[in-house]
Amino acid sequence: MRLISINVNGIHNAIELGLFEWLQTQNADIICLQDTRASCYEMEEPALQLEGYFTYACDAEIPAQGGVAIYSRIQPKAVIFGLGFEESDRYGRYIQADFDKVSIASMLLPSGLGSDEALNQKFRYMDNFTRYLDKQRRKRRDYIYCASLYVAHQKIDVKNWRDCQQTPGFLAPERAWLDEIIGNMGYVDALREINRESEQFSWWPDSEQAEMLNLGWRFDYQLLTQGMRRTLRGAKLYRQPRFSQHAPLSIDYDWTLSL
Repeated sequence: MRLISINVNGIHNAIELGLFEWLQTQNADIICLQDTRASCYEMEEPALQLEGYFTYACDAEIPAQGGVAIYSRIQPKAVIFGLGFEESDRYGRYIQADFDKVSIASMLLPSGLGSDEALNQKFRYMDNFTRYLDKQRRKRRDYIYCASLYVAHQKIDVKNWRDCQQTPGFLAPERAWLDEIIGNMGYVDALREINRESEQFSWWPDSEQAEMLNLGWRFDYQLLTQGMRRTLRGAKLYRQPRFSQHAPLSIDYDWTLSL
């Protein structure tokens, strides 16, 4: 199974930049998009359908904000929209497709940038999602969370980390939150199971200098329950081609999707 996830910063613009043509060459079984900035009605339009895939989408109250989607080669048993708390559901930040023995979700966290309220909203989401993950551990199935978190976990996940310690995305409480999920709770960071090298970035500021000097951050993840760890076979972040400020993350699993 190949699973590709990408924060598109608006699906219309990403398609104009060639996203769908690229995806058709990647042989992915599941594609998870974050920050679609499109309503569910728009996601049903022919221009936003990907040939050979079923489309499922969750939008925000204001469709120009947030939104997530899943494209799947096989029709899932069930699709779940939202997590049951405002910071997720009001902004269309979570959708989950259930298959036999595994559930795959596309999730978008608030960036926390711009104001104290934006950062507080991010922390509320993180607290609520931690409680949700704790409950999920008791269920007898595996999960893959394709998540654009706007949090760089370790020093190797951000260029010039010393200068970024007071910036949302690399604050101590944010990094401690990922320590809790990946360390104490036992969830697996799929990319780091395969590749522990530095400068594996998935987001760059929108400037020529940032691109030229590779001033990146690793904000995008596939987080797994322990049962999926043994199935990991390969991982790649695609710095080029670019369809948004974020790089596509492709993970290969020794797993066959079924109903």
